[in-house]
Amino acid sequence: MSRIEQKAEGTDFLKSLGFPTIDVHDTFSHFDFTLPGRRVLLIGPMGSGKTEFAARVWRDAAIAQRKGEKVRALTSSGDVDRRKVFFVRSEIDGARFSNYPEDALCYRSGYVSCGENIARIRDSFGLERVLNDHPTVGTFIIDEASFFDERLAYVVRNHSYERGVMFIFPTLILNFRRDLFNSTARLMLDIATDVIPLTAYCEHPDCMKDAFYTYRYYQVGGQECPSLYFDPLIIVGGDAHKTSGLEPNYAARCDEHHYLPGKEYTFFHLKPLGEMAARGDEKDLRQELYALKHDMKRSMLYKNICERYANKKDEEIYFNALKPENIAEKALVFLFCEQNLVPEELLLRLVAELQLDKTYLEKVLSDNKRPVSFDQPFLF
Repeated sequence: MSRIEQKAEGTDFLKSLGFPTIDVHDTFSHFDFTLPGRRVLLIGPMGSGKTEFAARVWRDAAIAQRKGEKVRALTSSGDVDRRKVFFVRSEIDGARFSNYPEDALCYRSGYVSCGENIARIRDSFGLERVLNDHPTVGTFIIDEASFFDERLAYVVRNHSYERGVMFIFPTLILNFRRDLFNSTARLMLDIATDVIPLTAYCEHPDCMKDAFYTYRYYQVGGQECPSLYFDPLIIVGGDAHKTSGLEPNYAARCDEHHYLPGKEYTFFHLKPLGEMAARGDEKDLRQELYALKHDMKRSMLYKNICERYANKKDEEIYFNALKPENIAEKALVFLFCEQNLVPEELLLRLVAELQLDKTYLEKVLSDNKRPVSFDQPFLF
């Protein structure tokens, strides 16, 4: 059941002051720390203000902590006081906020200082250590929870049930493909008691609609180049704008301006080629990867883009998706990391035979928690 931090009583209050019959929106109230065991999802695209909302919770908690014993009784379950807030961030997220202090809860327009009430963790076991080390803290804000392992959902659920701890999750539920981010995101939806959806303006220059989706694109030669569907799921980087064929940018976009070429190709061609390779028939996959790397117009991908988008609306931007670098590497990462169709031995051989970018692959495979060393010996 979803619950939003707003009160309908605001409408009646404004009417009592003599406001005419107009659209009166609900008041946006201070955060409620009195209810034990809540698991609050703050969802929305990048730039929708999820972490800024969390910062507001932090500030509300600071005000609430100045209240007296009667308020403490309302916000506490045993030793746990939900006015005490702790911020948790992923270890892999450090590059995004390198220009901020170590104790900062950062968002796009600023930050709040958390002092000692902040930690970086790698996984759900790290979260358990933080929970055990801070037994009186009653509210934990866990940034980008979808980056962690599935076990985290059950660690959270048990502590909320057993001790009345509240958890707040500013997190992406949908990835740049508009799919559920991963199995952790699915479990977070299963255990949530509250969902607060946030939107942003669509960041397309000609649009003012609400944006629900996170859009990934590359900037190549001054042109917007949408990422292909099989682009690596996670690419860790800073928030600065990039003009690179290797490092993506992100924007909030509405349905109309969220371009995502290559989805049909992924399931009509790329995945079947991976399945054939998994059965021992590698020839067609090798041929397609070679074309993606060295002769794009001979690839099945180029043919599919032509069939789907030539002479149609926004044709140019869809064809721009073929301009970023390392498309063959991205296709191979998809088959290896997400589909588990390409074994490591075949990955190593294809990288060597097709002269793929080892430096790029090592970084992206590490970002996606499937690290591979290309210095190891192997047999052809």
